[in-house]
Amino acid sequence: MTEIQKRVLMDKDAPNRSTAIVNGRSSNVLNWDDVRFSWAYPKYKKMLGNFWTPFEINMGTDVKQFSNLTDEEQKTFKKVIGLLALLDSVQTDYAGKVADYLTDSSLNALMIILAQQEVIHNHSYSYILSSLVSKDEQDRIFDFWRTEPVLEKRNEFVLKGYEKFSENATIENMLDSIVYDVILEGLFFYSGFSFFYHLARNQKMVGTSTMINYINRDEQLHVDLFVKIYKELLAEYPQYDTPERAEKVAGIFREAAALEIEWAHDVIGTKIDGLDVEDVEDYIYFYANVRCNQLGYERPFEGYRKNPLKWINAYENVDAGKTDFFEQKSRQYVKVNVKDNGFDDL
Repeated sequence: MTEIQKRVLMDKDAPNRSTAIVNGRSSNVLNWDDVRFSWAYPKYKKMLGNFWTPFEINMGTDVKQFSNLTDEEQKTFKKVIGLLALLDSVQTDYAGKVADYLTDSSLNALMIILAQQEVIHNHSYSYILSSLVSKDEQDRIFDFWRTEPVLEKRNEFVLKGYEKFSENATIENMLDSIVYDVILEGLFFYSGFSFFYHLARNQKMVGTSTMINYINRDEQLHVDLFVKIYKELLAEYPQYDTPERAEKVAGIFREAAALEIEWAHDVIGTKIDGLDVEDVEDYIYFYANVRCNQLGYERPFEGYRKNPLKWINAYENVDAGKTDFFEQKSRQYVKVNVKDNGFDDL
């Protein structure tokens, strides 16, 4: 297996434009007008355009509504937040490990932005919970991953792919870890997202759901970035682009979908009025097909070519100009002062 060497801090005898995506040479001086991949700068601009912070979301109405949610809605709300907090924590670290091995300085820069966005995502979960529950309850929610058996299985599934690359940096292990990344960012979040969007379409917890939408939009960009890196790796190392790899990737997606469906039954089941778990199952199969196909492989599940949760498109596809869910008008990031976050009028 081809080992990957870490990027050097500075190489004065190398060109600024990298000679390869990994195991190449580059001075490590970043000149956006002299980078190897033409898609890197547009991606940089798009990621910057997504910049947001949790402080911009007024949680005042959510604070008033949370106690009026059903017991099952509150339990699911807390469980999903706990899951997301764990996954985004892992992502921050994984992005840094990948960045260490990318010869190209522009891709390293994109990974740093990605990691920063994951930190913001984690902050948003703390921000949401600090608005709604006590500190002791918040701490308990952030520890769900230690005690929930279904969560533990899902976490171990992703971590084994990440740790294999972290412990043994080879082309094959990097490719595998990217597949797990696409699953984490492009599939494992999505049943949780559907729950928050379901609340929003019923005029519940819209502040939280707006924040989730910003996270969703970031994750779509992250998936696209890792897909591009995956394809560039295969282009530079075509010996790994084999039928065996295609079948391996399909198998990983099948296992991932089964784990996500088990989680959906655990947190949604028949407990959330108006959100049919069978539709969420189909939604998971649909996104497993989408993500596997994005990586360049056949869809692992027959059928499932259309999103079964048609209503969710209004939330997943909100324009990057930061639009309001119900008004669908540009918000242009009107910032909310932390001291005026709605709590004084309770």
